[in-house]
Amino acid sequence: MDSEEEEPPTLVEVENNEETSVSGSKPVKVPITIVTGYLGAGKTTLMNYILNEQHGKKIAVILNAIDIEKSLTVNKGGEKVEEWLEVGNGCICCSVKDSGVNAIESLMEKKGAFDYILLETTGLANPGNLAPLFWVDEGLGSTIYLDGIVTLIDAKNILKSLDEPVKETIEEEEHHDHGGPVLTTAHLQISYADVLVINKSDLVSDAELLAVQERVQAINGLAKLHVTTQGQVPTLEGFLLDLHAYDDVGALDVASKGHSHLDPSIATITMKVPVLHSEQLPQLDAWLRSVLWDSELPGSTSGSTSEDKKIEIHRLKARIPLSNGEVKLVQGVREIFEILDAPNSTTDSNASDNLQGKMVLIGRHILHVSFEESLRNMIE
Repeated sequence: MDSEEEEPPTLVEVENNEETSVSGSKPVKVPITIVTGYLGAGKTTLMNYILNEQHGKKIAVILNAIDIEKSLTVNKGGEKVEEWLEVGNGCICCSVKDSGVNAIESLMEKKGAFDYILLETTGLANPGNLAPLFWVDEGLGSTIYLDGIVTLIDAKNILKSLDEPVKETIEEEEHHDHGGPVLTTAHLQISYADVLVINKSDLVSDAELLAVQERVQAINGLAKLHVTTQGQVPTLEGFLLDLHAYDDVGALDVASKGHSHLDPSIATITMKVPVLHSEQLPQLDAWLRSVLWDSELPGSTSGSTSEDKKIEIHRLKARIPLSNGEVKLVQGVREIFEILDAPNSTTDSNASDNLQGKMVLIGRHILHVSFEESLRNMIE
């Protein structure tokens, strides 16, 4: 077991040179980035790098977040103060919003305003369980919102981790055994990522590094990819901070085209979406519910899935143009999805991309499945 996984969770406050002000009584929403990665990927090294960088932000860093019921040690001005956070079953990855998220919000209130929160999970944590807690909770009045998921990858050992599943299997395999190649924790951490960081690149050859890049992009071709040494990043903005992964879908450029065969467990696919009329949005919603909630493909006459190999979507992003010039975005993580209005920056009616929409799906048993035909039949 990596030594970084044995320490209790810690929250470190990074002081800012500027005063943090909150205007009015309305609480300021604080973005949170989930930093995950398999054992030995270099998460602790990356966190230490962030703590020592001069970035002008007041950041709360929560380390080794799994046994949150244990006390958090808060380092403030050289003085260590223990904070007890009561979280139901003791694992934030399996807790509901009113325990895990409220506990962190309570800590934020005690320690003052923060510009940002970085939450580092243990090496065996599944970010797919954690992400929804901080994402779709506008109606719950949370002061925390999910900015994105960053997964660190050990360039030297990741291929072995993907090809030789360890004993610590994912709970999804226990509850949803759909057959096929075994899914590892490393697969899941890569599939849910918005940013992939291939670390320890100095320990492999150029050919080995290229093989790692192609493999991880075959699993998740949607995430931004960075290559680092010892967790040193060129800039925090757009790398770990200010990702905006859940309020925009970006260009939906998929890097894994033609490489989906590299990994039999999880793949990334892209499909075209026709221009819709606003009255067809309920059909789109119904299609998404069927695919994400029930793992079923409605309206398909060919290439569907068998009972023992149901589709399993981990991440979904889409850009849906409407005939009236508006553009809708779709964000999905596991069973949770949201259809929202596109930011003004992506609603240029003269852009050629607006002539047709696009959807990207990351998941299991999705290759050679007629998603496009199914959606067209559903909305007609």
